[in-house]
Amino acid sequence: MLNENIKAIRKSKGLSQEELAIKLNVVRQTISKWEQGLSVPDADMLISISEVFETPVCTLIGETVVETEVDDLKAISEKLEVINLQLAHRKAARQKAIHWLFISLCAVIVAFSAVLIGLNSPYLGWDYSDPETAVAGAVFHAFEWLFVRIAPLALLGTIVGICLTRKKM
Repeated sequence: MLNENIKAIRKSKGLSQEELAIKLNVVRQTISKWEQGLSVPDADMLISISEVFETPVCTLIGETVVETEVDDLKAISEKLEVINLQLAHRKAARQKAIHWLFISLCAVIVAFSAVLIGLNSPYLGWDYSDPETAVAGAVFHAFEWLFVRIAPLALLGTIVGICLTRKKM
Protein backbone atom coordinates (compact mmCIF):
# COMPACT_ATOMS: atom_id res chain seq x y z
CA MET A 1 0.00 0.00 0.00
CA LEU A 2 2.80 2.42 0.91
CA ASN A 3 4.57 1.71 -2.38
CA GLU A 4 1.42 2.35 -4.41
CA ASN A 5 0.71 5.57 -2.51
CA ILE A 6 4.22 6.94 -3.04
CA LYS A 7 3.99 6.20 -6.76
CA ALA A 8 0.48 7.62 -7.15
CA ILE A 9 1.21 10.82 -5.23
CA ARG A 10 4.55 11.31 -7.05
CA LYS A 11 2.80 11.02 -10.41
CA SER A 12 -0.07 13.28 -9.33
CA LYS A 13 2.51 15.93 -8.36
CA GLY A 14 4.11 15.56 -11.80
CA LEU A 15 7.47 14.41 -10.44
CA SER A 16 9.70 11.81 -12.03
CA GLN A 17 11.58 9.31 -9.88
CA GLU A 18 14.78 11.24 -10.59
CA GLU A 19 13.26 14.58 -9.52
CA LEU A 20 11.91 13.09 -6.29
CA ALA A 21 15.26 11.45 -5.60
CA ILE A 22 17.03 14.80 -5.96
CA LYS A 23 14.58 16.48 -3.56
CA LEU A 24 15.11 13.72 -0.99
CA ASN A 25 18.89 13.42 -1.51
CA VAL A 26 18.73 9.76 -2.48
CA VAL A 27 19.44 7.87 -5.70
CA ARG A 28 16.68 7.15 -8.20
CA GLN A 29 17.00 3.40 -7.57
CA THR A 30 15.90 3.98 -3.97
CA ILE A 31 12.67 5.58 -5.18
CA SER A 32 12.19 2.68 -7.59
CA LYS A 33 12.64 0.12 -4.79
CA TRP A 34 10.10 1.96 -2.61
CA GLU A 35 7.58 2.03 -5.45
CA GLN A 36 8.12 -1.66 -6.27
CA GLY A 37 7.69 -2.62 -2.63
CA LEU A 38 11.21 -4.06 -2.39
CA SER A 39 12.08 -1.77 0.52
CA VAL A 40 10.49 0.93 2.62
CA PRO A 41 11.73 4.34 3.72
CA ASP A 42 12.62 4.79 7.38
CA ALA A 43 10.51 7.03 9.60
CA ASP A 44 12.63 10.17 9.06
CA MET A 45 12.59 9.68 5.30
CA LEU A 46 8.84 9.12 5.38
CA ILE A 47 8.44 12.52 7.03
CA SER A 48 10.69 14.07 4.36
CA ILE A 49 8.59 12.46 1.63
CA SER A 50 5.41 13.83 3.18
CA GLU A 51 6.96 17.32 3.26
CA VAL A 52 8.00 17.11 -0.40
CA PHE A 53 4.54 15.86 -1.38
CA GLU A 54 2.84 18.31 0.99
CA THR A 55 0.79 15.34 2.17
CA PRO A 56 0.29 13.96 5.69
CA VAL A 57 2.26 10.84 6.57
CA CYS A 58 -0.99 9.03 7.35
CA THR A 59 -2.04 9.48 3.72
CA LEU A 60 1.26 7.94 2.55
CA ILE A 61 0.80 4.97 4.85
CA GLY A 62 -2.77 4.63 3.69
CA GLU A 63 -4.85 5.34 6.75
CA THR A 64 -7.16 8.19 7.51
CA VAL A 65 -6.56 9.81 10.87
CA VAL A 66 -8.92 12.48 12.13
CA GLU A 67 -6.74 13.73 14.93
CA THR A 68 -2.97 13.72 15.03
CA GLU A 69 -1.28 11.32 17.38
CA VAL A 70 1.05 12.54 20.08
CA ASP A 71 3.79 10.16 19.06
CA ASP A 72 3.65 10.23 15.25
CA LEU A 73 7.20 8.95 14.84
CA LYS A 74 6.51 5.88 16.96
CA ALA A 75 3.32 5.11 15.03
CA ILE A 76 5.13 5.48 11.73
CA SER A 77 7.93 3.23 12.94
CA GLU A 78 5.42 0.56 13.95
CA LYS A 79 3.73 0.71 10.54
CA LEU A 80 7.09 0.45 8.79
CA GLU A 81 8.03 -2.50 10.96
CA VAL A 82 4.86 -4.30 9.88
CA ILE A 83 5.62 -3.54 6.23
CA ASN A 84 9.21 -4.76 6.64
CA LEU A 85 7.95 -8.01 8.20
CA GLN A 86 5.58 -8.51 5.28
CA LEU A 87 8.42 -7.97 2.82
CA ALA A 88 10.63 -10.41 4.75
CA HIS A 89 7.90 -13.08 4.72
CA ARG A 90 7.37 -12.60 0.99
CA LYS A 91 11.10 -12.90 0.33
CA ALA A 92 11.36 -16.04 2.50
CA ALA A 93 8.44 -17.68 0.68
CA ARG A 94 9.98 -16.87 -2.69
CA GLN A 95 13.35 -18.27 -1.59
CA LYS A 96 11.69 -21.46 -0.31
CA ALA A 97 9.83 -21.94 -3.61
CA ILE A 98 13.04 -21.50 -5.61
CA HIS A 99 14.86 -23.89 -3.26
CA TRP A 100 12.25 -26.62 -3.85
CA LEU A 101 12.31 -25.93 -7.58
CA PHE A 102 16.06 -26.63 -7.59
CA ILE A 103 15.54 -29.82 -5.57
CA SER A 104 12.83 -30.98 -7.99
CA LEU A 105 14.99 -30.21 -11.02
CA CYS A 106 17.86 -32.15 -9.46
CA ALA A 107 15.58 -35.14 -8.86
CA VAL A 108 14.29 -35.03 -12.46
CA ILE A 109 17.84 -34.96 -13.85
CA VAL A 110 18.89 -37.91 -11.68
CA ALA A 111 15.74 -39.87 -12.62
CA PHE A 112 16.23 -39.18 -16.33
CA SER A 113 19.87 -40.25 -16.06
CA ALA A 114 18.84 -43.48 -14.34
CA VAL A 115 16.29 -44.22 -17.08
CA LEU A 116 18.87 -43.60 -19.83
CA ILE A 117 21.42 -45.80 -18.05
CA GLY A 118 18.79 -48.50 -17.57
CA LEU A 119 17.79 -48.41 -21.25
CA ASN A 120 21.45 -48.71 -22.27
CA SER A 121 20.93 -47.03 -25.67
CA PRO A 122 18.27 -49.45 -27.01
CA TYR A 123 18.26 -47.79 -30.44
CA LEU A 124 21.65 -49.36 -31.21
CA GLY A 125 19.97 -52.75 -31.77
CA TRP A 126 17.10 -51.48 -33.90
CA ASP A 127 16.56 -52.41 -37.55
CA TYR A 128 17.16 -49.17 -39.44
CA SER A 129 15.80 -50.44 -42.78
CA ASP A 130 12.40 -48.99 -41.79
CA PRO A 131 12.48 -45.18 -42.27
CA GLU A 132 10.30 -44.53 -39.21
CA THR A 133 12.61 -46.57 -37.00
CA ALA A 134 15.62 -44.78 -38.46
CA VAL A 135 14.13 -41.35 -37.69
CA ALA A 136 13.08 -42.41 -34.18
CA GLY A 137 16.53 -43.86 -33.53
CA ALA A 138 18.25 -40.69 -34.74
CA VAL A 139 15.97 -38.52 -32.58
CA PHE A 140 16.52 -40.72 -29.52
CA HIS A 141 20.28 -40.71 -30.11
CA ALA A 142 20.34 -36.90 -30.52
CA PHE A 143 18.36 -36.48 -27.30
CA GLU A 144 20.64 -38.86 -25.40
CA TRP A 145 23.76 -37.20 -26.80
CA LEU A 146 22.53 -33.73 -25.81
CA PHE A 147 21.32 -34.87 -22.39
CA VAL A 148 24.63 -36.59 -21.54
CA ARG A 149 26.49 -33.34 -22.26
CA ILE A 150 24.09 -30.92 -20.58
CA ALA A 151 22.94 -33.00 -17.57
CA PRO A 152 26.21 -32.80 -15.58
CA LEU A 153 26.29 -29.01 -15.90
CA ALA A 154 22.58 -28.74 -15.07
CA LEU A 155 23.01 -31.07 -12.09
CA LEU A 156 25.96 -29.05 -10.84
CA GLY A 157 23.95 -25.83 -11.29
CA THR A 158 20.98 -27.22 -9.38
CA ILE A 159 23.20 -28.40 -6.53
CA VAL A 160 24.77 -24.94 -6.32
CA GLY A 161 21.26 -23.43 -6.44
CA ILE A 162 20.13 -25.69 -3.60
CA CYS A 163 23.14 -24.65 -1.51
CA LEU A 164 22.61 -20.94 -2.21
CA THR A 165 18.89 -20.96 -1.44
CA ARG A 166 18.92 -23.12 1.67
CA LYS A 167 17.72 -21.46 4.84
CA LYS A 168 20.63 -20.18 6.86
CA MET A 169 20.53 -20.95 10.58
